[in-house]
Amino acid sequence: MPRQVHFYDQPERFVAGTVGQPGARAFFLQASSRGRITSVLLEKAQVAALAERVEEVLDEALRRSGGTATIPVTAPSELVDTAPLDLPLEEEFRVGTMALAWDSVDECLVVEAQAVVESEEDEETEEDVFADEENGPDMLRVRLSGAMARVFAKRALDLVAAGRKPCPFCNLPLDPEGHLCPRANGYRR
Repeated sequence: MPRQVHFYDQPERFVAGTVGQPGARAFFLQASSRGRITSVLLEKAQVAALAERVEEVLDEALRRSGGTATIPVTAPSELVDTAPLDLPLEEEFRVGTMALAWDSVDECLVVEAQAVVESEEDEETEEDVFADEENGPDMLRVRLSGAMARVFAKRALDLVAAGRKPCPFCNLPLDPEGHLCPRANGYRR
């Protein structure tokens, strides 16, 4: 079956969002533009890793440009998107692998999320997948401005933290590895 590539160049919206209650949430990436919506399912850890890596790539691109790239240092508050996922919410595929790159010519971040390869028969090496653009796994490819990428990362990190219980002393989300509370004189939970 030929590969389906859902491509968005500077979409109106690119967000991470959830459906369900903390502990039983389903995580999605969603891109939308001109009435077209693409939603892909992924794991909470994938959302966190993607958001952290987006921040790292943007910081590195800004550093390499000597501060001349059109990348804000933080997410512009006027662009922050807190709206729920767009409906209808129809899962195109479950994400397996993701890739990021900074396009220094067009000054944009390229995010790619590829579908999970379902069976061993279908498994290909990464080299095979990139060599066979026509028949590889389905993909969501999005090109984002530096500002939109910062906004995406902020929302995604906030989303991941929102499912954590708050510390009884400082109300910050508790980390799974432990939490060093700034208000409780080193109280570790």
